[in-house]
Amino acid sequence: MPQAAAATVAHETPDGPGESARPQPSGSDFAPLLRAVRGQGLLEFRTGWYAVGITVNLLALGGVITAIALLGDTWWNLLLTLPFALLWTRTAFFGHDAGHTQITGDRRSGRILALLHANLLLGMNEAWWNDKHVRHHANPNHVDKDPDVGVGALVWTQRQAVRRQGFARWLTRNQARLFFPMLLLEGIALKIYGFQFLRRQPAGERALSAVLLSAHLCLYGALLLTVMSPGKALVFALVHHALFGLHLGMAFAPNHKGMEMPDPDGDRWGHLQRQVLTSRNVRGSVVTDWLLGGLNYQIEHHLFPSMPRPHLRLAQPLVKAHCASLGMPYAETGVVESYRQALQYMHEVGEPLR
Repeated sequence: MPQAAAATVAHETPDGPGESARPQPSGSDFAPLLRAVRGQGLLEFRTGWYAVGITVNLLALGGVITAIALLGDTWWNLLLTLPFALLWTRTAFFGHDAGHTQITGDRRSGRILALLHANLLLGMNEAWWNDKHVRHHANPNHVDKDPDVGVGALVWTQRQAVRRQGFARWLTRNQARLFFPMLLLEGIALKIYGFQFLRRQPAGERALSAVLLSAHLCLYGALLLTVMSPGKALVFALVHHALFGLHLGMAFAPNHKGMEMPDPDGDRWGHLQRQVLTSRNVRGSVVTDWLLGGLNYQIEHHLFPSMPRPHLRLAQPLVKAHCASLGMPYAETGVVESYRQALQYMHEVGEPLR
Protein backbone atom coordinates (compact mmCIF):
# COMPACT_ATOMS: atom_id res chain seq x y z
CA MET A 1 0.00 0.00 0.00
CA PRO A 2 1.57 3.29 -1.06
CA GLN A 3 0.04 5.54 1.61
CA ALA A 4 -0.71 5.27 5.30
CA ALA A 5 -4.29 4.68 6.30
CA ALA A 6 -4.32 7.69 8.57
CA ALA A 7 -3.46 9.96 5.67
CA THR A 8 -6.21 8.41 3.57
CA VAL A 9 -8.94 9.03 6.12
CA ALA A 10 -8.39 12.75 5.72
CA HIS A 11 -9.72 12.33 2.19
CA GLU A 12 -12.68 10.12 3.11
CA THR A 13 -15.85 11.90 2.02
CA PRO A 14 -19.03 10.50 3.56
CA ASP A 15 -21.08 13.24 1.92
CA GLY A 16 -19.65 13.01 -1.57
CA PRO A 17 -16.52 13.38 -3.70
CA GLY A 18 -14.44 16.48 -3.32
CA GLU A 19 -15.58 17.33 0.21
CA SER A 20 -13.63 17.09 3.45
CA ALA A 21 -14.63 14.36 5.85
CA ARG A 22 -17.06 15.39 8.54
CA PRO A 23 -16.23 13.85 11.92
CA GLN A 24 -18.74 11.22 12.97
CA PRO A 25 -20.08 11.31 16.53
CA SER A 26 -18.42 8.65 18.67
CA GLY A 27 -21.79 7.07 19.34
CA SER A 28 -22.98 7.04 15.72
CA ASP A 29 -23.88 3.81 13.91
CA PHE A 30 -21.25 4.57 11.29
CA ALA A 31 -18.27 5.21 13.60
CA PRO A 32 -17.59 1.55 14.58
CA LEU A 33 -17.70 0.50 10.93
CA LEU A 34 -15.32 3.29 9.94
CA ARG A 35 -12.89 2.20 12.65
CA ALA A 36 -13.04 -1.43 11.49
CA VAL A 37 -12.50 -0.53 7.84
CA ARG A 38 -9.66 1.83 8.69
CA GLY A 39 -8.10 -0.78 10.96
CA GLN A 40 -7.87 -3.25 8.08
CA GLY A 41 -6.16 -0.69 5.87
CA LEU A 42 -9.01 -0.59 3.36
CA LEU A 43 -8.83 3.20 3.04
CA GLU A 44 -5.19 3.10 1.93
CA PHE A 45 -4.49 4.17 -1.64
CA ARG A 46 -3.76 1.60 -4.35
CA THR A 47 -1.95 3.91 -6.74
CA GLY A 48 0.06 1.03 -8.23
CA TRP A 49 -3.09 -0.96 -8.99
CA TYR A 50 -4.58 2.04 -10.74
CA ALA A 51 -1.34 2.76 -12.62
CA VAL A 52 -1.37 -0.73 -14.08
CA GLY A 53 -5.10 -0.59 -14.87
CA ILE A 54 -4.90 2.81 -16.54
CA THR A 55 -1.85 1.79 -18.57
CA VAL A 56 -3.50 -1.41 -19.77
CA ASN A 57 -6.66 0.49 -20.69
CA LEU A 58 -4.73 3.11 -22.65
CA LEU A 59 -2.75 0.45 -24.49
CA ALA A 60 -5.97 -1.39 -25.34
CA LEU A 61 -7.51 1.85 -26.62
CA GLY A 62 -4.42 2.41 -28.72
CA GLY A 63 -4.78 -1.11 -30.11
CA VAL A 64 -8.39 -0.53 -31.13
CA ILE A 65 -7.52 2.81 -32.75
CA THR A 66 -4.67 1.14 -34.64
CA ALA A 67 -7.05 -1.61 -35.80
CA ILE A 68 -9.51 1.03 -37.05
CA ALA A 69 -6.77 2.69 -39.06
CA LEU A 70 -5.52 -0.60 -40.49
CA LEU A 71 -9.00 -1.76 -41.54
CA GLY A 72 -9.57 1.49 -43.37
CA ASP A 73 -12.67 2.55 -45.26
CA THR A 74 -14.82 -0.53 -44.72
CA TRP A 75 -18.03 -1.39 -42.94
CA TRP A 76 -16.10 -4.11 -41.09
CA ASN A 77 -14.87 -1.32 -38.85
CA LEU A 78 -18.29 -1.32 -37.20
CA LEU A 79 -17.24 -4.53 -35.42
CA LEU A 80 -14.71 -2.46 -33.51
CA THR A 81 -17.39 -0.20 -32.03
CA LEU A 82 -18.06 -2.83 -29.34
CA PRO A 83 -14.52 -3.11 -27.89
CA PHE A 84 -14.14 0.66 -28.34
CA ALA A 85 -17.30 1.25 -26.27
CA LEU A 86 -16.22 -1.24 -23.62
CA LEU A 87 -12.87 0.51 -23.24
CA TRP A 88 -14.49 3.94 -23.17
CA THR A 89 -16.62 2.75 -20.27
CA ARG A 90 -13.45 1.56 -18.49
CA THR A 91 -12.10 5.06 -19.12
CA ALA A 92 -15.23 6.55 -17.53
CA PHE A 93 -14.75 4.31 -14.49
CA PHE A 94 -11.19 5.57 -14.02
CA GLY A 95 -12.43 9.15 -14.38
CA HIS A 96 -15.10 8.41 -11.77
CA ASP A 97 -12.52 6.99 -9.35
CA ALA A 98 -10.18 9.94 -9.90
CA GLY A 99 -13.04 12.32 -9.11
CA HIS A 100 -13.57 10.50 -5.81
CA THR A 101 -9.84 10.81 -4.90
CA GLN A 102 -9.60 7.00 -4.92
CA ILE A 103 -6.40 6.90 -6.97
CA THR A 104 -4.12 9.31 -5.14
CA GLY A 105 -4.14 11.61 -2.14
CA ASP A 106 -2.77 14.45 -4.26
CA ARG A 107 -5.90 16.29 -5.32
CA ARG A 108 -4.09 18.11 -8.13
CA SER A 109 -2.92 14.82 -9.64
CA GLY A 110 -6.38 13.35 -9.17
CA ARG A 111 -7.99 16.24 -11.01
CA ILE A 112 -5.50 15.96 -13.87
CA LEU A 113 -6.36 12.27 -14.20
CA ALA A 114 -10.09 13.10 -14.14
CA LEU A 115 -9.67 15.81 -16.81
CA LEU A 116 -7.65 13.54 -19.08
CA HIS A 117 -10.04 10.60 -18.79
CA ALA A 118 -13.31 12.54 -18.88
CA ASN A 119 -12.74 15.71 -20.91
CA LEU A 120 -10.01 14.63 -23.32
CA LEU A 121 -10.64 10.91 -23.85
CA LEU A 122 -14.45 10.91 -23.57
CA GLY A 123 -15.52 14.47 -24.29
CA MET A 124 -17.45 14.55 -21.01
CA ASN A 125 -17.03 17.61 -18.80
CA GLU A 126 -15.50 16.49 -15.49
CA ALA A 127 -16.81 19.61 -13.73
CA TRP A 128 -20.39 18.85 -14.80
CA TRP A 129 -20.11 15.27 -13.57
CA ASN A 130 -18.48 16.27 -10.27
CA ASP A 131 -21.12 18.91 -9.52
CA LYS A 132 -23.92 16.43 -10.15
CA HIS A 133 -22.24 13.51 -8.43
CA VAL A 134 -21.37 15.38 -5.23
CA ARG A 135 -25.04 16.22 -4.74
CA HIS A 136 -26.05 12.63 -5.49
CA HIS A 137 -23.66 11.17 -2.92
CA ALA A 138 -24.69 13.67 -0.25
CA ASN A 139 -28.39 12.81 -0.52
CA PRO A 140 -28.99 9.68 -2.64
CA ASN A 141 -32.58 9.21 -3.82
CA HIS A 142 -33.71 12.43 -2.08
CA VAL A 143 -36.26 13.94 -4.47
CA ASP A 144 -35.37 17.54 -3.66
CA LYS A 145 -31.60 17.16 -3.41
CA ASP A 146 -30.41 14.29 -5.62
CA PRO A 147 -30.22 15.36 -9.29
CA ASP A 148 -30.34 11.69 -10.34
CA VAL A 149 -33.99 11.48 -9.25
CA GLY A 150 -35.02 14.90 -10.47
CA VAL A 151 -37.50 15.41 -13.31
CA GLY A 152 -35.88 14.83 -16.69
CA ALA A 153 -36.62 12.54 -19.59
CA LEU A 154 -37.62 10.03 -16.89
CA VAL A 155 -39.29 10.60 -13.54
CA TRP A 156 -38.90 8.69 -10.29
CA THR A 157 -42.02 9.32 -8.19
CA GLN A 158 -45.72 9.17 -8.95
CA ARG A 159 -46.02 12.77 -7.77
CA GLN A 160 -43.63 13.77 -10.56
CA ALA A 161 -45.47 11.54 -13.02
CA VAL A 162 -48.94 13.05 -12.61
CA ARG A 163 -47.61 16.51 -13.46
CA ARG A 164 -46.38 15.46 -16.90
CA GLN A 165 -48.12 16.81 -19.98
CA GLY A 166 -48.08 16.10 -23.70
CA PHE A 167 -45.24 13.97 -25.06
CA ALA A 168 -43.60 13.84 -21.63
CA ARG A 169 -46.76 12.21 -20.27
CA TRP A 170 -46.59 9.47 -22.93
CA LEU A 171 -42.90 9.02 -22.22
CA THR A 172 -43.53 8.53 -18.50
CA ARG A 173 -46.37 6.12 -19.17
CA ASN A 174 -43.99 3.90 -21.13
CA GLN A 175 -40.69 4.75 -19.43
CA ALA A 176 -39.93 1.20 -18.24
CA ARG A 177 -40.04 -0.26 -21.75
CA LEU A 178 -38.23 2.76 -23.21
CA PHE A 179 -35.44 2.84 -20.61
CA PHE A 180 -32.83 0.73 -22.41
CA PRO A 181 -33.53 2.25 -25.85
CA MET A 182 -33.13 5.70 -24.31
CA LEU A 183 -29.72 4.71 -22.92
CA LEU A 184 -28.54 4.49 -26.54
CA LEU A 185 -28.69 8.31 -26.59
CA GLU A 186 -26.77 8.78 -23.34
CA GLY A 187 -23.30 8.79 -24.91
CA ILE A 188 -24.17 11.83 -27.02
CA ALA A 189 -26.16 13.47 -24.21
CA LEU A 190 -23.12 13.42 -21.92
CA LYS A 191 -21.20 15.53 -24.43
CA ILE A 192 -24.07 18.01 -24.75
CA TYR A 193 -24.46 18.35 -20.97
CA GLY A 194 -20.73 18.98 -20.65
CA PHE A 195 -20.71 21.86 -23.14
CA GLN A 196 -23.85 23.34 -21.58
CA PHE A 197 -22.17 23.33 -18.18
CA LEU A 198 -19.24 25.45 -19.41
CA ARG A 199 -21.13 28.68 -18.78
CA ARG A 200 -21.45 27.77 -15.09
CA GLN A 201 -17.70 27.30 -14.62
CA PRO A 202 -15.25 30.02 -13.52
CA ALA A 203 -13.43 31.66 -16.44
CA GLY A 204 -10.09 29.87 -16.07
CA GLU A 205 -11.63 26.48 -15.46
CA ARG A 206 -14.08 27.06 -18.32
CA ALA A 207 -11.25 27.75 -20.76
CA LEU A 208 -9.37 24.58 -19.81
CA SER A 209 -12.50 22.44 -20.01
CA ALA A 210 -13.50 23.95 -23.36
CA VAL A 211 -10.04 23.31 -24.84
CA LEU A 212 -10.02 19.67 -23.72
CA LEU A 213 -13.60 19.03 -24.86
CA SER A 214 -12.89 20.63 -28.23
CA ALA A 215 -9.64 18.69 -28.56
CA HIS A 216 -11.57 15.47 -28.00
CA LEU A 217 -14.04 16.28 -30.77
CA CYS A 218 -11.25 17.23 -33.16
CA LEU A 219 -9.20 14.12 -32.46
CA TYR A 220 -12.20 11.80 -32.63
CA GLY A 221 -13.44 13.38 -35.85
CA ALA A 222 -9.97 13.36 -37.38
CA LEU A 223 -9.52 9.67 -36.59
CA LEU A 224 -12.76 8.64 -38.28
CA LEU A 225 -12.67 11.04 -41.23
CA THR A 226 -9.08 10.22 -42.19
CA VAL A 227 -9.89 6.50 -42.19
CA MET A 228 -13.47 6.32 -43.49
CA SER A 229 -15.82 8.12 -45.82
CA PRO A 230 -18.08 10.68 -44.10
CA GLY A 231 -21.07 8.32 -44.25
CA LYS A 232 -19.23 5.40 -42.67
CA ALA A 233 -17.64 7.74 -40.11
CA LEU A 234 -21.07 9.06 -39.07
CA VAL A 235 -22.53 5.56 -38.70
CA PHE A 236 -19.46 4.42 -36.75
CA ALA A 237 -19.74 7.38 -34.37
CA LEU A 238 -23.46 6.83 -33.79
CA VAL A 239 -23.08 3.11 -33.11
CA HIS A 240 -20.04 3.65 -30.91
CA HIS A 241 -21.77 6.30 -28.78
CA ALA A 242 -24.96 4.22 -28.58
CA LEU A 243 -23.07 1.19 -27.24
CA PHE A 244 -21.07 3.39 -24.86
CA GLY A 245 -24.22 5.02 -23.47
CA LEU A 246 -25.96 1.68 -23.11
CA HIS A 247 -23.05 0.08 -21.26
CA LEU A 248 -22.48 3.07 -18.99
CA GLY A 249 -26.18 3.35 -18.21
CA MET A 250 -26.42 -0.35 -17.43
CA ALA A 251 -23.56 0.05 -14.95
CA PHE A 252 -25.36 2.82 -13.05
CA ALA A 253 -29.02 1.78 -13.42
CA PRO A 254 -29.13 -1.03 -10.80
CA ASN A 255 -27.59 1.06 -8.04
CA HIS A 256 -30.51 3.06 -6.61
CA LYS A 257 -33.63 2.73 -8.75
CA GLY A 258 -36.40 1.11 -6.76
CA MET A 259 -34.64 1.55 -3.43
CA GLU A 260 -35.78 3.63 -0.45
CA MET A 261 -36.40 7.32 -1.08
CA PRO A 262 -36.05 9.54 2.01
CA ASP A 263 -39.12 11.52 2.96
CA PRO A 264 -38.24 15.17 2.20
CA ASP A 265 -40.41 16.26 5.15
CA GLY A 266 -39.31 13.51 7.54
CA ASP A 267 -36.46 13.14 10.00
CA ARG A 268 -32.93 13.39 8.66
CA TRP A 269 -31.28 10.01 8.30
CA GLY A 270 -27.77 9.37 9.59
CA HIS A 271 -24.95 8.64 7.15
CA LEU A 272 -25.18 4.86 7.49
CA GLN A 273 -28.93 4.69 7.02
CA ARG A 274 -28.93 7.27 4.22
CA GLN A 275 -26.37 5.38 2.15
CA VAL A 276 -27.30 1.74 2.87
CA LEU A 277 -31.08 1.91 2.52
CA THR A 278 -30.97 3.83 -0.77
CA SER A 279 -28.39 1.57 -2.46
CA ARG A 280 -28.44 -1.89 -4.01
CA ASN A 281 -25.46 -4.20 -4.54
CA VAL A 282 -25.17 -6.57 -7.48
CA ARG A 283 -23.52 -9.89 -6.73
CA GLY A 284 -21.49 -11.69 -9.34
CA SER A 285 -18.02 -12.75 -10.40
CA VAL A 286 -14.80 -11.03 -11.36
CA VAL A 287 -16.42 -10.46 -14.76
CA THR A 288 -19.29 -8.58 -13.08
CA ASP A 289 -16.79 -6.45 -11.16
CA TRP A 290 -15.00 -5.62 -14.43
CA LEU A 291 -18.13 -4.86 -16.45
CA LEU A 292 -19.65 -2.69 -13.72
CA GLY A 293 -16.41 -1.04 -12.66
CA GLY A 294 -16.84 -1.91 -8.99
CA LEU A 295 -20.13 0.00 -8.87
CA ASN A 296 -21.81 -3.32 -8.11
CA TYR A 297 -20.50 -2.72 -4.56
CA GLN A 298 -22.67 0.37 -4.43
CA ILE A 299 -23.36 0.26 -0.70
CA GLU A 300 -19.66 0.14 0.18
CA HIS A 301 -18.87 2.81 -2.41
CA HIS A 302 -21.48 5.16 -0.95
CA LEU A 303 -20.33 4.59 2.60
CA PHE A 304 -16.67 5.12 1.67
CA PRO A 305 -16.53 7.15 -1.58
CA SER A 306 -12.73 7.49 -1.53
CA MET A 307 -12.11 3.77 -0.94
CA PRO A 308 -10.05 2.35 -3.83
CA ARG A 309 -12.06 0.12 -6.13
CA PRO A 310 -10.18 -3.13 -5.39
CA HIS A 311 -10.94 -2.73 -1.67
CA LEU A 312 -14.73 -2.51 -2.04
CA ARG A 313 -15.22 -6.28 -2.21
CA LEU A 314 -12.94 -6.67 0.84
CA ALA A 315 -15.02 -4.18 2.82
CA GLN A 316 -18.30 -5.89 1.95
CA PRO A 317 -18.17 -8.59 4.69
CA LEU A 318 -17.54 -5.90 7.32
CA VAL A 319 -20.42 -3.78 6.08
CA LYS A 320 -22.83 -6.73 5.84
CA ALA A 321 -21.96 -7.91 9.35
CA HIS A 322 -22.34 -4.40 10.76
CA CYS A 323 -25.73 -3.94 9.12
CA ALA A 324 -26.85 -7.35 10.40
CA SER A 325 -25.81 -6.42 13.95
CA LEU A 326 -28.02 -3.33 13.72
CA GLY A 327 -30.93 -5.12 12.05
CA MET A 328 -30.53 -2.85 9.03
CA PRO A 329 -31.55 -4.26 5.60
CA TYR A 330 -28.68 -4.81 3.16
CA ALA A 331 -29.91 -5.10 -0.43
CA GLU A 332 -27.99 -7.42 -2.75
CA THR A 333 -29.23 -9.26 -5.81
CA GLY A 334 -28.09 -10.76 -9.10
CA VAL A 335 -27.53 -8.75 -12.27
CA VAL A 336 -30.75 -9.73 -14.05
CA GLU A 337 -32.84 -9.32 -10.91
CA SER A 338 -31.37 -5.86 -10.31
CA TYR A 339 -32.58 -4.70 -13.72
CA ARG A 340 -35.96 -6.35 -13.17
CA GLN A 341 -36.42 -4.48 -9.91
CA ALA A 342 -35.36 -1.16 -11.43
CA LEU A 343 -37.68 -1.57 -14.44
CA GLN A 344 -40.55 -2.72 -12.23
CA TYR A 345 -40.14 0.41 -10.15
CA MET A 346 -40.16 2.65 -13.24
CA HIS A 347 -43.28 0.84 -14.44
CA GLU A 348 -45.02 1.49 -11.12
CA VAL A 349 -44.08 5.16 -11.21
CA GLY A 350 -45.89 5.53 -14.53
CA GLU A 351 -48.95 3.57 -13.32
CA PRO A 352 -51.17 6.63 -12.57
CA LEU A 353 -50.89 7.63 -16.25
CA ARG A 354 -52.13 4.28 -17.51
